Amino acid sequence: QVQLVESGGGLVQAGGSLRLSCAASGRIFSINNMGWYRQAPGKQREWVATITSDGSANYAASVKDRFIISRDNAKNTAYLQMNSLKPDDTAAYFCYVTMPRYYWGQGTQVTVSS
Repeated sequence: QVQLVESGGGLVQAGGSLRLSCAASGRIFSINNMGWYRQAPGKQREWVATITSDGSANYAASVKDRFIISRDNAKNTAYLQMNSLKPDDTAAYFCYVTMPRYYWGQGTQVTVSS
């Protein structure tokens, strides 16, 4: 089994920053991609960002130039630095890893007040 534990969510004012972490543990062999999705109330889950095993990052247009994804392979941990947050960023954020099967975290809530 593989467990993903997210942390770092919370309440922040518009324009502020938060840093999410996603730590993987358990029967880990080789993690390919790590990334984040988010889901706002009443909306479909939306892809946010992905980082490959060699550090290549891709972002959704809605977060590009504001969010930065990174990873520490030695710790099997991914990070999402979120800057210039907007109320539209309010959502539950879910991290995932591929090995290549997908594993998901339980989600962490991010709320951005105007």
